[in-house]
Amino acid sequence: MKRTSLCDWLVAIAILLGATTIAFAQQVSSADHPKRIDLGKVEYESKCATCHGLTGKGDGPTAQFLTRKPADLTALAKNNNGIIPMAKMYEIISGDTEVAGHGTREMPVWGKEYQMQASEFYRDMLYDPEVYVRAQILALIEYINRLQAK
Repeated sequence: MKRTSLCDWLVAIAILLGATTIAFAQQVSSADHPKRIDLGKVEYESKCATCHGLTGKGDGPTAQFLTRKPADLTALAKNNNGIIPMAKMYEIISGDTEVAGHGTREMPVWGKEYQMQASEFYRDMLYDPEVYVRAQILALIEYINRLQAK
């Protein structure tokens, strides 16, 4: 497994904040008051909720059609001695690690999807696709952290 330095994480967070500002600034007209966009929630609802459900309990509308029930994302910390397993989640979301419960990889590989998004978003600009992917996945993990059962 590749180790990620603190500097890499900080760069990813900085890019995430910049990308969020750029991406959503186009949606707000000058007459509107700027709204705060919760990028992690947007990503979760568009990419994860179909299977894991809006509340993260594994009860999304397509869950019934899968070979195995999607994980209850609200219990990740509880099942890991109170600590959310960030590195493991990152590897699963990015596609670096397969999950036995997913069988033949029913869960999409979002890392590749994010790379394609970056190429469309940045088109003719120089950018680091790995940093873009990392920022998106970290936003998603941060939102899932907020779903944890208390």
